[in-house]
Amino acid sequence: MTEHATGRHRPATPLSRARSLPPWSLIAAGAVAGGLLGGAYGLLQPPAYTATSYVVAVPTEGSDPSSALGFAQAYGRVATQLAVLGDAQVWAGVPVSTLQESVRTATSPDAPMVAVTATSSRADLAADMANAVSRALTRHAADTEASTRVELQQFARATEPAEPSSASPALTGLVGASAGGLLGGLVLLVRPRRGADGPGRPAVPGPALAADVHGQL
Repeated sequence: MTEHATGRHRPATPLSRARSLPPWSLIAAGAVAGGLLGGAYGLLQPPAYTATSYVVAVPTEGSDPSSALGFAQAYGRVATQLAVLGDAQVWAGVPVSTLQESVRTATSPDAPMVAVTATSSRADLAADMANAVSRALTRHAADTEASTRVELQQFARATEPAEPSSASPALTGLVGASAGGLLGGLVLLVRPRRGADGPGRPAVPGPALAADVHGQL
């Protein structure tokens, strides 16, 4: 008598349900989750405002005009040093540590100009810090003007920014959705694939194996 194997009905598990979903659902779920997280980050993150002031190096009488460019590079490096920030804190009304964290400088290889940029959660404070550091740097340059024969002059004051420079919630949500969709695609590529027969299916002997068993009987 030939016996037929009957498989038991296995209850559906969360893993089996997940495997039964279409492949694109992983990408869609990752994009939605990433968009929600990115949008929430943009809403919870405090806005940041950026203001920039500019000072320019001007050669004095009897000085080589090309030396102004070199001194502008040097002043850009010392603008964030303690000697300059110690004076700037008086006009900015913030500690030196705040200036060290919030103020950055940049110079140009083509023009003898120093850009002093400050970032803060308050628009007025960002402008005050940038102007304070520029003022302190100009004062320090004036103390050595007799030897350097280069004068620092204020080229443009920092103005209070009207809009924050930080990313908006819409932008952070879009970035999060893109990252989530990409992560979902990577998971889709590396997830294990089921075999052609699928798990739990009883193996059926091939014709050659069945003939050998019949001959032995």
